[in-house]
Amino acid sequence: MTRAAWRATIALAVLMLAAPAAAHVTATGLAEITAEDETITYRLTVVLAELPEEAGLMLSRAARGDQVAAGTLAESLRNHVVFSLAGEMCRPGRILIQGSDIGEPKATLIYRVSCSQPPGRLDLDEDWTGLFGAHYRTIVTVATAAGRSEFVLGEETHRSSVDFGARARTSLWSFIRLGVEHILTGYDHLLFLLALLVGASSLWRVLGIVTAFTLAHSITLSLAVTGLVRAPSAVVEPLIAATILWVAVENLLGQTRLWHRFVVTFLFGLVHGLGFADALIELALTGWPLARALIGFNVGVELGQAIAIAVALPVLLYLARLPHARLIYRGTSLFVASAGAYWLVQRLFFT
Repeated sequence: MTRAAWRATIALAVLMLAAPAAAHVTATGLAEITAEDETITYRLTVVLAELPEEAGLMLSRAARGDQVAAGTLAESLRNHVVFSLAGEMCRPGRILIQGSDIGEPKATLIYRVSCSQPPGRLDLDEDWTGLFGAHYRTIVTVATAAGRSEFVLGEETHRSSVDFGARARTSLWSFIRLGVEHILTGYDHLLFLLALLVGASSLWRVLGIVTAFTLAHSITLSLAVTGLVRAPSAVVEPLIAATILWVAVENLLGQTRLWHRFVVTFLFGLVHGLGFADALIELALTGWPLARALIGFNVGVELGQAIAIAVALPVLLYLARLPHARLIYRGTSLFVASAGAYWLVQRLFFT
């Protein structure tokens, strides 16, 4: 491969990856807030493998009874999860840290605070980014007598208010934003799209592939979130890595006939949809809140996908017209195959 071709390949890889070789670098916690008289209970569950190594080890040790780790986490809870009612801070209370090894290892932090009166409008300040990473976010579910509402806290927003006396609402925009963030930080999904689209020389081919992928992952996302299909992440995540490797190897072998690529895109898109569903399944929503969350999240995924393609497509079409386009195509496919193989081994044997 010539020096110019190598440079173009590296530039394309950086454009699509733009981060270390890790899949979903954004950790997502699931929190539930309930109120009983003057007592507020905050229950946060996180997947240990998604967290920075130091934080994951600390949570694991605390869940097993390590008093030093438990004390450090308790102090973090009191400092970084603050409830206030009418401008008055609620008093910190009991803290419990539990672990679970069913499926992916998880930790649950249960924190109770006492307020001066039964809550009406309650303010929550939550900022875990110092411990769980700059891109960490929490999907918060609030249970009230009127129903359940959801919102997202993270690097952009650390504060929200809950009116326990008002009718529960689900923020559509929060789930749209969550969908956008999920796809744009899902480097495995982005590399899968790169493997599908690299070498594309026409807009119609790109649109056909993207349509097949969108239709497929929308189907399984909806089925998984509504509980009609169940697939553990321990199975889905290695399969996603395998789809990346498969398509990249097909590129290297020259198996890129259009009808074949559409079929492969649709079948593998079904697998990726199951991966997307993880962000919503554990919320256990029902009825209209579930429908609104699913619609918002799916819209967000499509918007994020459109953003990624809009950035990459001009580069892909330009590279397809270069004299060394074939070498760039093969070099990029080799890079993607290597990333897919790495993730496949990691997810099969080291998670």
